[in-house]
Amino acid sequence: MGFWTTFYALSFYTATLILVLGLAYKIYQYAKTPAPLKVPTMPAPLTTGGVVVRVLMEVVLFQSLFRSNKWIWLFAMLFHAALWVVLLRHLRYFIEPVWFWVVLVQPFGKYGSFVMLFGLLGLLVRRLFVERIRYISSPSDYLMLILLLVIGGSGVMVSFVTHTDIVHFKAFMLGVMYFDWQPIPTDSILLVHLTAVILLMIIFPFSKLLHAPGVFFSPSRNQVDNAREKRHVAPWAIKQFESPPPVVD
Repeated sequence: MGFWTTFYALSFYTATLILVLGLAYKIYQYAKTPAPLKVPTMPAPLTTGGVVVRVLMEVVLFQSLFRSNKWIWLFAMLFHAALWVVLLRHLRYFIEPVWFWVVLVQPFGKYGSFVMLFGLLGLLVRRLFVERIRYISSPSDYLMLILLLVIGGSGVMVSFVTHTDIVHFKAFMLGVMYFDWQPIPTDSILLVHLTAVILLMIIFPFSKLLHAPGVFFSPSRNQVDNAREKRHVAPWAIKQFESPPPVVD
């Protein structure tokens, strides 16, 4: 078994383990963090169904971002929508036979990578040239954007420039999944692409990209505006109230 095959197979196992366990732990932390105050951002829904719709509007359409800044919303929507199409296109490397709808997605995903890069470049330019955004940006913010640009740019080059042997690459990925390792194509651009993906998987649970699952646990978004109708008491406070008062000598 070649060095690169062993290296990337073990790297994918390690990155997947870190990603899954890291995400599970962070989601557990989010779920266990108390929300002692009723703080829904107005205008807030009055029913649980309204909260579900509000969260879905945030996740799918970035509603609050649209209200605050149309240009940022445009670049964010272009990036995220194209990213989903690109990810769906990549399913063909992990399944055999390929589902019919994944076949239909292929041309859209192939050219959607350009849309994804355009959205990322817009977000990067915003961080570089909008003074108030640049002031609050940390090195990790730039790192995430650059890493995503490397992934997108190398992916475009694999599809349109170097033309990697996709059949052999799919055999490698299926072999990693089923613990039957097959030789990996050693095209330099492909290896750069895979390295960047592995780094993103490792960094994801510890980065600001956690806004993906975090939005579901945001008190300003997932609370019903019923402060007058129902007293809001955090679970930890209920236990405190139920415990007997301390004995004073």
